[in-house]
Amino acid sequence: MVAGIPAVELRGITKTFPGVRANDDVNLRVMPGEIHAVVGENGAGKSTLMKILYGMQRPDAGTILVDGAEVSLRSPRHAIATGIGMVHQHFMLAEQLSILENVILGSEPRSRLMIDVKKAEGRLLELAGSQRIPLDPHRLVEDLSVGEKQRVEILKVLYRGARVLILDEPTAVLVPQEVEALFADLRRLTAEGVTILFISHKLDEVLEIADTVTVMRDGRTVATLARGQVTARQLAELMVGSELPTPKLGESTVTDVVELAVRDLGSRSDDGRWLVQEVSFEIHRGEILGVAGVEGNGQRELVEALVGIRPAHSGTIELAGEDISRWSTRRRREAGLGFIPADRQGQGLLLPSPLWENIMLGHQTVAPFIRGPWVSRRGARERTRAVVEAFDVRTPGIEVAAHALSGGNQQKLITGREMGAEPRVLLAAHPTRGIDVGAQAAIWGLLREARARGMAVLLISADLEELIGLSDTLLVILRGRIVATLDPRTVTPADLGAHMTGAGVPA
Repeated sequence: MVAGIPAVELRGITKTFPGVRANDDVNLRVMPGEIHAVVGENGAGKSTLMKILYGMQRPDAGTILVDGAEVSLRSPRHAIATGIGMVHQHFMLAEQLSILENVILGSEPRSRLMIDVKKAEGRLLELAGSQRIPLDPHRLVEDLSVGEKQRVEILKVLYRGARVLILDEPTAVLVPQEVEALFADLRRLTAEGVTILFISHKLDEVLEIADTVTVMRDGRTVATLARGQVTARQLAELMVGSELPTPKLGESTVTDVVELAVRDLGSRSDDGRWLVQEVSFEIHRGEILGVAGVEGNGQRELVEALVGIRPAHSGTIELAGEDISRWSTRRRREAGLGFIPADRQGQGLLLPSPLWENIMLGHQTVAPFIRGPWVSRRGARERTRAVVEAFDVRTPGIEVAAHALSGGNQQKLITGREMGAEPRVLLAAHPTRGIDVGAQAAIWGLLREARARGMAVLLISADLEELIGLSDTLLVILRGRIVATLDPRTVTPADLGAHMTGAGVPA
């Protein structure tokens, strides 16, 4: 690369979908060896821009230059061949394969008709050594921590020769210690000339790691600033026109009335392993009970057992004093159990269906979605319009398919559907994951208001500040067991992260 020539430059990028102009004459210059953050609200156009740069979508207009040469990226494979790689927020790894098999998959070195495993392993170990990443190439990916899986994703892209890395929400599921390790990795990479595009909603992290920040709003780039030129509050104002929110609960509203009681709950995998074991807790009316844990330690299985989509093999679940352990999911939902799933696309939405049909999911047997024995399309559409307005779901209309929304707007639609039904107990798994600061503040406010009205909330989140700020009590789950009960008023994110990783904290 020649000094002064951008590693990547986008000029006048425009992309339109039916009813939406996702990118409108976007310009972006990323210099070699820098960490360049791109921030903005959901629907601001960040994801579309990165998909265009990675060859997943073609722009309607505009020019892409890599190292000063104009390119037309036809596919992700072509982008990688050009030196651009992407690490997605949701990892693209085969859990049952080894680290080595995942890294070389699709790029296997061959000797005659055979895969040259020894050559591949040597190259991987050399690459890992240069990045000071200790690893056993033959270890199964399913046995890795979330932070280790992310490192494998980065190695996979580097193995293919990428010199520009796009990282989409790379810290979304990491504890503080893993974030620190990731940032150390990124600094080593840039010291070797690798260029990094860093997409994130966590503005404090952006200002810690990025050399340059570009702000997008309504499909356009509105500002590009050096790190020392802007604060987190100023970034938030550029993004959404308001100050950076903080999660705070205020006065306690916890009552003596137990809405959800879980006793010695256990759930096994198909092969008989305990995924959740001997879990007990109570949630009172007007209480938010937070559950912290590194991804993959049983949070998802716990919530699925509570809502009835995973069998409980031991223990009991009581809702408002009634044992619901053997009830169907539908009966639990009708009795007042709300559910915001962690996997919004796999469990929360019917992606090809219009928004008004998605608003009915899980509530299709109650008003306003039924009229006599029939589905009330009018009632569904009216409720959908109300949710879209109240939760600021960015959409050209309620007839569009759910897959047409950005990830953050999909999340807001699900949250509005569940909270709008006024459940007795709300199971909220990552309700603010992947949404912008404005929408995040709105959901925090709605959770606080629901708590004040007496709703009981089980909150699972990877955002430790969110958990500490919004919870009345904090539980830590590790390997399917509750290992700590903590006071959010006194615990720090570092202490919480230590409990989550099993390190513990001295008394």
